[in-house]
Amino acid sequence: MQQILLGAVSLGLLWSIMTLGVYISYRILDVADLTVEGTITLGAAICARLITNGHDPALSLLFAFVGGTAAGLVTGLLHTKLRIPALLSGILTMIALYSVNLRVMGMSNMSLLRMTTVYSKISDWLGLNKTMSVIILGGTVAVGLVFILYWFFGTELGSAVRATGNNPNMVRAQGINTDTALIIGLMLSNGLVSLSGGLIAQSQNYADVQMGTGSIVIGLASLIIGEVLFGKRGFKSRLTSMIFGAITYRIIIALVLRMGMPADDLKLFTAITVALALSLPRFAELRDTLMVSLKRRQRHA
Repeated sequence: MQQILLGAVSLGLLWSIMTLGVYISYRILDVADLTVEGTITLGAAICARLITNGHDPALSLLFAFVGGTAAGLVTGLLHTKLRIPALLSGILTMIALYSVNLRVMGMSNMSLLRMTTVYSKISDWLGLNKTMSVIILGGTVAVGLVFILYWFFGTELGSAVRATGNNPNMVRAQGINTDTALIIGLMLSNGLVSLSGGLIAQSQNYADVQMGTGSIVIGLASLIIGEVLFGKRGFKSRLTSMIFGAITYRIIIALVLRMGMPADDLKLFTAITVALALSLPRFAELRDTLMVSLKRRQRHA
C-alpha cells in the first residue's frame, strides 16, 4: 500500500506541472485550450528523441519547454490575428501536433529503456530508488514553478496577462495590447504542459503519440479538486493547490484501481468527477433557493 501511495504521489507531482499550465489557460486567461493534449505529447517526443540521440536529459527538458511555447504561440496567433475562436484554435493546433509529434519521434512509440534520464542521474547521485528520485525532482520543479509563477504574475507584464483574462475591455482602455498578453499566457501555459510531458516520458521510460489523449480532463480534474479542497485563500494558495490537487487525484485513482475498478473505466470516472465538480456551484444555488423557499413557507404557515 505504501508503494502504491508513493507511486501516486510521484506521478501526481509530475502531472501537477501540467495542471499549472491548465490553470493559466483555463482560470487566468479564461480560455478552454485543447492545445495541451498535443503539447504534453510534444514534450515527451522531444525528450525521447534528444535522449536517444545522446543529448543530456536535463537539456532535453529545456527544449521541451521551448517546443511547448512554440505550440502556444501558434494557438495564440490563430486566435488573436486570424480571429479564429479560442476553442477551435486549440483544436487545430492539437490536430497539427499529432503529425508533428510523429515527425519528431519518427515512430508512434519510442522507448527510453536503458537510457540515461534525469531520474537515473539523481538515483546514482543520491543512491535512491526511482520513485524517490521522481518525488524529489518533481516536487522541486513543481514548488519552484509555483514561486516563479507567483513572482511573474506580480510583475507588470504578468498583471496584464491576469487582467486580460478578467476584463479585456478594461485592459484595452488602459492601453494594454490584449492580444500580446493572451499570446504570452498561452505560450507559458503550453510550455509548462510540454515540460510536464518531458518529465513524464522520462519517468515511464517511453513516449507515445497517444499519451496526451484525455490529458485536458485529467488537468481539469486536478484543478477542480485542488481549488475545492485547498485553494480558497489567495493567488499563491491557488497555485499551490494545483500541486495538491494533482496528487489527490492520483491517489484517488490508485485507490479506485485497488478497489477493483477496471482500468478501461478510468476515463469515464474522471469525466464524471469533473462534471460533478464543475456542477457544485449550481448545486449550491439550488440548495440556497430551496432553503429560502422553505423559510418562506414556514413564515406563511
